[in-house]
Amino acid sequence: MRLDGKVALITGAASGIGKAIAETYAKAGAKIAIADLNQAGADAAAAEIKAKGGEAVGIAMDVSDEKAVETGTDLAAKTFGAIDIVISNAGIQIVKPVHEFPFADWKKMMAIHLDGGFLITKAAMKYMYKDKRGGTIIYMGSVHSHEASKLKAPYVAAKHGLLGLARVVAKEGAEYNVRSHVICPGFVRTPLVDKQIPEQAKEFNITEEQVIKNIMLKDTVDGVFTTVEDVAQMALFLASYPSAALTGQSFVVSHGWYMQ
Repeated sequence: MRLDGKVALITGAASGIGKAIAETYAKAGAKIAIADLNQAGADAAAAEIKAKGGEAVGIAMDVSDEKAVETGTDLAAKTFGAIDIVISNAGIQIVKPVHEFPFADWKKMMAIHLDGGFLITKAAMKYMYKDKRGGTIIYMGSVHSHEASKLKAPYVAAKHGLLGLARVVAKEGAEYNVRSHVICPGFVRTPLVDKQIPEQAKEFNITEEQVIKNIMLKDTVDGVFTTVEDVAQMALFLASYPSAALTGQSFVVSHGWYMQ
C-alpha cells in the first residue's frame, strides 16, 4: 500500500487520529498538508514528518469558515502541485441531553463536523475534477454514523449526515475519477474521548471506570479501545485502493462494537 507522488490534505491533523494518518501516509510516500485550527500544532506535526525525511507543510484552517478552507486548500495545492487525497477529520465533542443542549453548541458541532466536510470537499474538487485527475475523499465518521448514544445528539446527527454526503460525492465524482468513503471508528483513546469520560461520569452519576467498561467498551468483542493506528491503516488501505470497486462505502473499525 503505497502513496508515492500523492498529495494528502488532512484536517484536524495536529494530533490524534489525523496526526496518525498523516504519519502513516508520509511513510507510504505521500506529501502531507496538515491542516488544523492550531497553526503551531500543525507546524510541529509537519516538522516531525520532515525530520524523518518526508514532505509536509502546516496550514492554519478553521474548517467551519469557507474562506479559510478555500485559502488553506489552495495553499496545499500550490505547495505540492495537486490534491489527491482529502481526509475530513477535524472534530470536537460536546455532551449534553437534548433538552439541555444549547442551540449555539448544536450549530458549532454541525459546522465543524458536517459543514466542514462539505467545505473541504468542495474546495478539493476544484483540483480533483480538473482534467479528471481524480482522487479520494475520506470522511471521519464514527460508529455513531450508524448507532446512537445518549448525550450526543448533534454528533450523531452530523456523523449520520456524512454518510449521505459521501454517497452523493461517490455518484457525482465518478465521472471525474473521484471516490469517497467514511471511516467509522469506535472509541479511540484520544484527548477527545478522554474529555468525555469525566463528563459522562457526571451526567450518569457513575464512576469513570464504569463509563469505560459499561458504556464505551461494553459492546466490543474484546473490551479494547480502537487505536489511532487501526484507523490510520484503514485510511491507507482506502487511499491506495486501485479502483472504484470501493466507493461510497462506510468502514467500521470498532472491535466488533457495530457490525454491518
